[in-house]
This record gives sequence, C-alpha cells and structure tokens, in this order.
Amino acid sequence: MTSNRNDLSTMGATALYVGALLGPSLLLLPGLAARTAGPASLLAWAGLLVLSGLIAVVFSRLGTTVGSTSGVAGYAAAGLGSRAGRAAAWCFLGGVVTGAPVVCLIGGAYVAELLRAGDRTTFVAAGALLALVLAMRLAGARTGVRVQLALVGLLVALVVLAVGGAAPSARAGYWHPFAPHGWGSIARAASPLMLAFVGWEAAAPLTARLRDPRRQLPRVVGAAFAVTAVLYLALAAATVGVLGPRAGSSVPLAGLLEVAVGGSGRAIAAAGAVVLTLAATNAYLTGATAMASALAGARRGRPAGASGGTGRGRTAGLVAAIAATGGLLLGLAGSGLVGTAQFVAVPTALFLVVYLGCMAAAVRVLSGFVRIAAGVACVAVVQLLLFSGWAALLAAAVAVTAAASEGARRSVLQQRRRDGGCVMGDGA
Repeated sequence: MTSNRNDLSTMGATALYVGALLGPSLLLLPGLAARTAGPASLLAWAGLLVLSGLIAVVFSRLGTTVGSTSGVAGYAAAGLGSRAGRAAAWCFLGGVVTGAPVVCLIGGAYVAELLRAGDRTTFVAAGALLALVLAMRLAGARTGVRVQLALVGLLVALVVLAVGGAAPSARAGYWHPFAPHGWGSIARAASPLMLAFVGWEAAAPLTARLRDPRRQLPRVVGAAFAVTAVLYLALAAATVGVLGPRAGSSVPLAGLLEVAVGGSGRAIAAAGAVVLTLAATNAYLTGATAMASALAGARRGRPAGASGGTGRGRTAGLVAAIAATGGLLLGLAGSGLVGTAQFVAVPTALFLVVYLGCMAAAVRVLSGFVRIAAGVACVAVVQLLLFSGWAALLAAAVAVTAAASEGARRSVLQQRRRDGGCVMGDGA
C-alpha cells in the first residue's frame, strides 16, 4: 500500500524508480535488437537512453506540478482534455493486457532453452505461465513493494553475473561489420526496444512521498537513470561482443550465463526468468485492475479513482480479457504468422501512444526547459511510432475509439443533466 506521508528517502525512491524501469523485457530485448541491427543496435540503445532521460524529467515535473490520482490519464487530460485522458488510459490498459503474454513468452523461451527444446515448447511454456499467473490473480495474490524490489535485485544480480563473468570471452571481431543490415536497421531496432524504457510514468506519482521533492527529485532521477543506463548498455554490449553470431538469440542472458558459469548458467537463467515473469505479470495485472476500475467509475460519472463495480468482478473480467488476448497472440506467434519483434511491437506501440499524449500535454501545461524536453520527446516518440508498422495503426485505433467513447459518454451525461433540469422546471 502506498503511504500518504512524506516518508520516502532518496535511496528508497531511487530503488522504487529502478524497480519500475527494470523488468523481464531486459531478458529478451538485447537479443532482439542485435538480430535487427547487429552491433549497431548499441546506437539504438544509446538514443533511447537520451529519450528516456527527457521523458523522466517531464514525468517528474508532471508529478510535482500537475499531480493526478489517475496517473497517465490525468496527465494527458490536464493538457489535452478528457478525450485524450481516456485515450491514454485505454492505451495504457491495452499495453498491460497485450504485454502480459509477451512477458510470459520471455519466460517460456528460457524454459525451452533449458530443456533444449524447440519453438513449440516455448509457446506451451508461455501459455502455462500465463495460465498460472491468471490463476494467481483470481486467487487474490499480490506483489508487494518489498517483493518487487527483491526481484529487481535478482535481475540486477543476474545481469552483473552474466556480464562480468562473460566479459573476458568478448571478441573484437564480433563488432564487424558494425551495421550488417544497413543504418536504417537502427531505427527499426529502436521501436521495440522502447518497451524496456516504460516505467517513468508509473514512478512519477511517488514524488508526493518525498520529504523535499525539489532537492531530492533531481538526485533520484539522476541515480535511477545512471543505474538503468549502465545495466542496459553493459548487457547490450556483452550480448554482441561475447555471443557474436548467437547475439540474436531470444535468450541472450542464458547464453551469457553459460559462458560465465558453464552449463548451470542455463538453469540459473531459466529459474530467474520464470520467477521474474510470474511476479512482474502479477504486478502488471494489479495495476491494470486499478486502471479498469477507474475507467468504469468514470463511465458512471464517479470521481477519478473511484471504483466501478466489485473488485472480484473487475478482476475476473480483466483475467478473461487477458486470457483471450494472450491465447490469440500466442497462437499467432506459435503458427509463425507473427514474429517475436511484431509480438513485442503491440504493447510497445500502445505505450508509445500513452507517452505521446503525456508529452504533448506537458508542452501545453509546463514551461521552460522541461517544456522543450517534452517537445523533443514528442518528435522522437512519433518517429518510433512510424517504425512500429501495423502495431501503430492498432494503437491509433484504440486511442481514437477511446476518445470517441468519451465524447459519447459526455454527450449522454449532458443530455441527462438537461432532462433533469426540464423535469425540475416542469414540477416547479
């Protein structure tokens, strides 16, 4: 439970920010980027780190100046109106719903690698993990802050062990040719990589718990950015420099750990991936349930943050939606109709639309350097969306539909108010 007191230290806030940024996607994306752009994928990582820094500054300022109990929906609505707020909320919810199967696919790939099995085992394991985490959610399991931080510590330990242990085996020859698929591949690699940088929007509201936000916040954001930047770049560089021809694997961490500690590295990677998958997906579903309740409350005219319907009913509906979506996506991927990069592109595009709405809103409500940073981030996010292909069209359709539904909802509420006024007038 989040405290309302100003009791959060700089170190504690930094840990929570890092926890919001790091997740199981780090176990897949370095290999996916290397497969798309080769060694040049490091330029994509570097560029996204710059964008991540800009977004971090903007969300931090939004958290301290705008504030919102409804998170990204409130930020977007503050600058662009209620339609944009609803579009951001639905895209965020869609990103979580479609992202849950992606996270389970990551865990499934590491299980299949451990068993030395093929793609079929990957998708079977991913489906089993998704079914397990949905059952946990229905049973009321929750992932607390301490558990989340412990899992982040586990992920950091795995990355440090893999990179540090495998680094002596790096070869300079693996860096040539630097851009084997052309320079345009850097932009193509950057779009799905953005999934690794989702998290600043979730951590920004924590600023309300800082004792002295103006003094602490720059230190917190700087420290969190430095930690994640080092981890991302170190893992990406080790993936290319150590694995070479195998850098495009779906399980790069398993490959690095096998080099670092021998055959047991695959088992360590698989165990870590499964634990991280279950805990992270459960945490995503907790957030998605809260967002779904807020949307339902808004639809019924309740204040922001009010619950719509019973918690158990809302959870069951969300679980059903994720089960259907996960089954569809895993089925498409398992049949070969959708590749891993396209699979990842769906939630990434939805989160990019959320970021675009929030950055555009920040341009309108903020000032000074942060306003400029929001404008630059807007341009960068649009470019990433353009390279998302059909996934960007899907995300745009969700946003437009949500905005239209908000317009219809407001029209109905206005009509009800007018009708109520007429009834009162007739009876006077």
